[in-house]
Amino acid sequence: MKIGITCYPTYGGSGVVATELGLELARRGHEIHFISYSQPIRLTGPEPNIHYHEVEVTRYPLFEYPPYDLALATRMAEVSQLYELDLLHVHYAIPHSVSAMLAKQMLAATPPRRHLPFVTTLHGTDITLVGLDRSYLPITRFSIEQSDGVTAISQYLRNRTLNVFDIKNHIEVIPNFVNCDEYLRKPEWLEKRSEYVSNDERLLVHLSNFRPVKRVLDVIEIFDRVRKKIPSKLLMIGDGPDRSQAEWLAVQKGLHEHVSFLGKQDQIREKLAIADVLLMPSELESFGLAALEGMACEVVPIATRCGGVPELIEHGVTGFMADVGDVETMARYAIEVLSDESALRAMGKRARAGAQEKYCSSKIIPLYEGFYRKVLAQSPKSS
Repeated sequence: MKIGITCYPTYGGSGVVATELGLELARRGHEIHFISYSQPIRLTGPEPNIHYHEVEVTRYPLFEYPPYDLALATRMAEVSQLYELDLLHVHYAIPHSVSAMLAKQMLAATPPRRHLPFVTTLHGTDITLVGLDRSYLPITRFSIEQSDGVTAISQYLRNRTLNVFDIKNHIEVIPNFVNCDEYLRKPEWLEKRSEYVSNDERLLVHLSNFRPVKRVLDVIEIFDRVRKKIPSKLLMIGDGPDRSQAEWLAVQKGLHEHVSFLGKQDQIREKLAIADVLLMPSELESFGLAALEGMACEVVPIATRCGGVPELIEHGVTGFMADVGDVETMARYAIEVLSDESALRAMGKRARAGAQEKYCSSKIIPLYEGFYRKVLAQSPKSS
């Protein structure tokens, strides 16, 4: 199949999943065309069957805010026509599904008329935050209902979308995934652990885009409590609006020598694989991709019991969960598991087994392929 993929190319879950999906599909022989305003962050070099098409937005003085959604729709239509794409797959409803809908209408109305189906994948904040803004709710609902196929990354997100938006069409749950052959605990990566910790220290990690919903200050608070009981260090991977606050809090608590803010990283798996525990104290996670990637690397996740996280983590078996804001309980879980080497490693093994059982790319990518085929089979042929 020839598939166009549009996502936010930044350091967020939807962009990561969309890029990894494109890479996995390309490895399986499909022709993938990324259409976005910049190259997705995990698209790091030339790859077979991968093409990138930049969306240029006109900076005309008349426009206080450049109309990216219209430029995107035009580029989608152009790429689809030039490369004879079979369908578009857009990640994050706003504005991508709206742009795909416009591109579809443009191609249907312009000779040679052709039908271009599009699939929308809902990732979370496009529904839980942006979509609930009253000014966006009607267009979000309309673009979802106009999609030829809709998927959600968790049962939680599917139910919330159906209930809040009163969506009538079917939403297929296809969860996030991880390549279990790439995300694992390699001995050569473990040798690099000494760059961050000594032999008697534990290593904790946090991975996010540092937005308020990720509660990165809670990460520092948890680590402060852990550090008082267990010799340890913390890696903060990612960047975003709350980074400076987290850095200042680490300084105020005297932790700045024990916390490393690494910024955005390309080879995430190499950093995750050397850690013992992953902290994810988010306000809301529709799935929890960072936790899944950590689990595949035998890293024990300690997260908040919110959104789709309970679908991923089995409390006390593959990780731990606590209420949002309960840094004391999350710190206690971390201290308990980090104090017992055998329990830590056993839970890490179970975490990886849980990832392998349900969420490996080898299991999830065929679900997307099957969904594409179903959408194409139900679509009218181009004239």
